[in-house]
Amino acid sequence: MKHTFGACAFALLTSMAVQARHSITHFEIDTRCPLQTMDGFGASDAWSIQHIGLWPDSVRRQAADWLFSTRCDRKGRPLGIGLSIWRFNIGAGSREQGKESGIGSHWMRTECFLRPDGSYDMTRQAGQRNFMRMARERGVKTFIGFFNSPPVYFTRNGLATNTGRGGTLNLKDACYDDFARFAANVVRGLERHDSISLAYVCPVNEPDGHWNWVGPKQEGSPATNREIAALARAFSRAFSEHDIDTRILVNESSDYRCMFATHMTDWQRGYAIQSFFCPDSTETYLGDTPGVPRLMAGHSYWTNTPLKALRDIRVQLKDTLDKYKVKFWQTETCIMSNDEEIGGGGGFDRTMKTALYVARIIHHDIVYAGAGSWQWWRAVGGDYKDGLLREFSNSEGTEGRVTDSKLLWAFGNYSRFVRPGAVRMAITATDERGNEVTEGDTDCSGLMCTAYRNADGTWVMVVVNYAREDKDMTFRVDDRNAKNWQPYLTSEQPEANLLPLKRLRNGQKTVIPARSVVTFVSR
Repeated sequence: MKHTFGACAFALLTSMAVQARHSITHFEIDTRCPLQTMDGFGASDAWSIQHIGLWPDSVRRQAADWLFSTRCDRKGRPLGIGLSIWRFNIGAGSREQGKESGIGSHWMRTECFLRPDGSYDMTRQAGQRNFMRMARERGVKTFIGFFNSPPVYFTRNGLATNTGRGGTLNLKDACYDDFARFAANVVRGLERHDSISLAYVCPVNEPDGHWNWVGPKQEGSPATNREIAALARAFSRAFSEHDIDTRILVNESSDYRCMFATHMTDWQRGYAIQSFFCPDSTETYLGDTPGVPRLMAGHSYWTNTPLKALRDIRVQLKDTLDKYKVKFWQTETCIMSNDEEIGGGGGFDRTMKTALYVARIIHHDIVYAGAGSWQWWRAVGGDYKDGLLREFSNSEGTEGRVTDSKLLWAFGNYSRFVRPGAVRMAITATDERGNEVTEGDTDCSGLMCTAYRNADGTWVMVVVNYAREDKDMTFRVDDRNAKNWQPYLTSEQPEANLLPLKRLRNGQKTVIPARSVVTFVSR
């Protein structure tokens, strides 16, 4: 991106040593070195929103405000985290099949807009469509449609789950174009009925995940790279025929290692970046396919521990992305069994323990993988660490309530203030002697810092303090338009949910509390 906003520099000084290879006393943001442009932060509506979107208005609106609002109350406290991307799970029809779907929980079954006779019912997925409209009303502009499975009418086994049938796409050979036309009709139907435009559609989800051919816990299907390429080309043709400018996103890899190598699979489902964006991969190359951006989507599951892997896997990913000139979005993650540091995925956690763990992942995905977007898995979940909000409902899912979490508000330190179009800036760290410290902006057990300039000219710096002690800091900015800084604190204190603190003058000393996330916004 061409640099157009001058050579002002931001200096951040800390009076305490940060635990890294050297004592760091100075961070400087180099505005002459812009890095990636941020496209936004988001979450998905799977699977709970189909129910919650039909609950009483007061419950729905509270959940929507927490997720999407960019407004503040009279005391300047943000009412929500301002998500700018919303992922819409386009259903495959397992809900209509009921228990015959093979999916035990009605929470994980989805409706399909397509009827058995080939006609469409765009009144279906009503709860999810309600939420999309509420997201749009609160300022969300980027909507992504994603498929876990093709419609059941097109699948080889007549189901939306793979049921252990192997590692190929659960789609009849003759139905690639039918699936693509279905996607085009859904895009047009949402525009007509809800005035919602899908900016992107992803035809597959975690096609390389080994769980996808174990089944039948939830909707899903594996796919080989050749099948994905054929499907993307079918979508491209269908969208072109319908004059649809929705872009086609590939390929929601379940593990970063499947994007640049192979992991728990074979070559047919690995090396996704090379397969889709290296011209030598003639059978799978999508670089010249209309409507397919030079952009890869992947999920950061299973790559967050140990800490060395948290860094090194992302460095390998970015090296491959850069080699083939491909952008990257992290489009889904939550806490899994291997995230042992916080006790694995079981049991919803409202505390800073999970919040800080996830903030560390966000930081590494942005800094080391170069993610231009970061998206959480489920906006609302149950008694598991997969939701920003927790739902409590009756067994039928017809009524209930939702509660917030520190995870929600810690995520908000990024999503609420780093707006679409913001440019991340490089940070140079130096020790007390003025010597540059490599990777000094990232101390996994202490301070982790990223800085951005929004399209409106405001500066944002997000500081994660993973340590169990406070960090004293002073900072200044050589920008005449940034006279003061407004800090927002998220910590274990009950009221500290993007809590606005007293404004700071340039150079004024402040404290980053232990086990907290603080965002500074220039004023």
